Amino acid sequence: MPHPTLFLTARAAFHQQAARAAAPPELTLTFLNPTDKPAILATLPTTEFLITERAGVIDAAMIAAGKNLKLIQRLGSHTWDIDLESARTAGIPVCYWPSRTCANVAEHLVWQLLALARRARELMQIASEAGDWDREAKRSDENTFAYNWSKRERLGALRHSIVGILGCGEIGLELARRLRGFECQVLYHKRNRLPLQVEHGLSLTYALPRELAAQSDFVACLLPYSPATGQSINTPFFGNMKRGAVFVHCGAGGVVDEDALLDALRSGHLGGAALDTYTYEPLRPDDPLLALARDPAQNLILTPHVAAGASAEYRLERAEAYANVTAVMRGEELRYRLA
Repeated sequence: MPHPTLFLTARAAFHQQAARAAAPPELTLTFLNPTDKPAILATLPTTEFLITERAGVIDAAMIAAGKNLKLIQRLGSHTWDIDLESARTAGIPVCYWPSRTCANVAEHLVWQLLALARRARELMQIASEAGDWDREAKRSDENTFAYNWSKRERLGALRHSIVGILGCGEIGLELARRLRGFECQVLYHKRNRLPLQVEHGLSLTYALPRELAAQSDFVACLLPYSPATGQSINTPFFGNMKRGAVFVHCGAGGVVDEDALLDALRSGHLGGAALDTYTYEPLRPDDPLLALARDPAQNLILTPHVAAGASAEYRLERAEAYANVTAVMRGEELRYRLA
């Protein structure tokens, strides 16, 4: 017996196709944009499972229209725009499901920030080469060691720094959660400001992009691609950043003006940068980024678009999206239940 399922997502066709391919065969899927309220209200009366991805209001009118709903499932941790009280009154269970790949990207960002703060590539290069250190090597014990034998002076720290998150969606919030352990001051910008309770809960401060760039020791760019954001992280943006600040990017490819970034690194205005996505992918052999990255002293880290994890991670996440739906059909306990 088919189970009508409404999947609300603003993500591109690639992601919708992956979600459809991972769905259990019992489900009949309809995809709609979460802003298409008339179509949603028209579809909900015959819907058994409502899956909503990352964000999008689920209000009392939608819940009332879903007379046959057995589950509302939010993919991701953004749950403040779901009317939980109306769902409880209607007796409809509501769950969220953490994003495996978003958590992976957040961890990758923390690694980028730490590696650049500590100038990891330069330190690794120094440690792997035999050098004339002007001191005799001695066997180490509790009283004999050679701290900082290469006499490094430009070593920073993430703790107590100011981190700006540009494009603070699901990944941005995962990053903010991880930065709390470093006691960072976290600024953020997104098109639609977060609710105050979310800002307070994660100690986030809203800032316009120019303010964010000017105040941050580290800028983490997570912007999606659009005609408005393409090549928008450019010379004026980098010029507005603090001298010696660090830039990391795990947002969409095509957002960063890479020539402008290279100029900011070569001039010494930026203290380092790390990229996981690019204007051209795969990186071309003659890409100027590669030439600069070959010099560890430039503090430039390039990774081959892997922040979200191996390809299997994405397929697994898509399959996990239906775990609670399957649990309802089997009469099993729900996970990550909110109401």
